[in-house]
Amino acid sequence: QVQLVESGGGLVQPGGSLRLSCAASGSRFSVYNMYWYRQAPGKEREYVARITSGGITDYTDSVKGRFTISRDNAKNTVSLQMNSLKSEDTAIYYCRAGYLGLIYWGQGTQVTVSS
Repeated sequence: QVQLVESGGGLVQPGGSLRLSCAASGSRFSVYNMYWYRQAPGKEREYVARITSGGITDYTDSVKGRFTISRDNAKNTVSLQMNSLKSEDTAIYYCRAGYLGLIYWGQGTQVTVSS
């Protein structure tokens, strides 16, 4: 049983930066693979980034070189550092945890990139 709460979203100008955080409640956070997804209005929910329980990272092509996913097992958190933001990054960002077929989702945090 894991509960996830995202924070750090907001309004930024193109080229700016934001750091999203996902706080997890529950035990054994370190065994979970953690993900960030996003969903823009009228679009499907899209995979953004992943960090495994072993610390291996992966990103969708559109964010490579701009976004960085990390985790802090001592704090039960996963973060997404977003740099050089574009208007196309505007979406609700969701945190996901997965382990042995168990999947948990946060409620999301809004990111708006606009002048």
